[in-house]
Amino acid sequence: MNRDTKLPHSIASKSETASFPPILLAIYVIAWIALAIAPLDRHDWLLENALPAIAIPLLIFTYRWQRFTNTTYTLLLVFMLLHAIGAHYTYAKVPYDDWFQTLSGHRLNDLLGLQRNAFDRLVHFLYGALLFPVFWELFAPHIDGRGWRYFLVGAFITSHAGIYEVIEWLAAAGFGGDLGTAYLGTQGDEWDAQKDMAMAMCGTLLTIAIMLLGDWRKASRRAH
Repeated sequence: MNRDTKLPHSIASKSETASFPPILLAIYVIAWIALAIAPLDRHDWLLENALPAIAIPLLIFTYRWQRFTNTTYTLLLVFMLLHAIGAHYTYAKVPYDDWFQTLSGHRLNDLLGLQRNAFDRLVHFLYGALLFPVFWELFAPHIDGRGWRYFLVGAFITSHAGIYEVIEWLAAAGFGGDLGTAYLGTQGDEWDAQKDMAMAMCGTLLTIAIMLLGDWRKASRRAH
């Protein structure tokens, strides 16, 4: 990987041991198997797992040619685990509020003033925040100029978030009924797709800000 396209130390892992990605894969497989048992809606679970069915084999088969940093693999694992949880319960019914109340005695939605299940909003936000390093390492080496790298990789993620909303709509319209409703997960919000895209954009901007801060700190150390 070109030195100028590596993630700053605030993002990148310092220990790039070859055994680390297989360990993360094993963790994901174990969690995925556990969450594949008796999902709330088996048909929705099958639809949601179309993404991992493509992404995981692709990462395995291309590992020899496209090796990401260990930190990036870790961020990807977190995202995929959250997606597996959403697939198990369906995104609109993940009982995070009950879990939080069990731990703290309070309802998280009440504390945050939320009127709906916000798990899908969280995952869309983390799509931008956690997967930006993946696409940065994938595309940045082929883009001249660091400013253009941030802009084009960020634009790719935000546009991809919009494309995914279109795919969701087409799938929901095609299957219809309860399955389409469960997969789309709008929870009665007519602006659900726009808000999901906005959350992905916010997550992307957050990671860009963190990376720019890392660049600034590295430049400051060199200046001194």
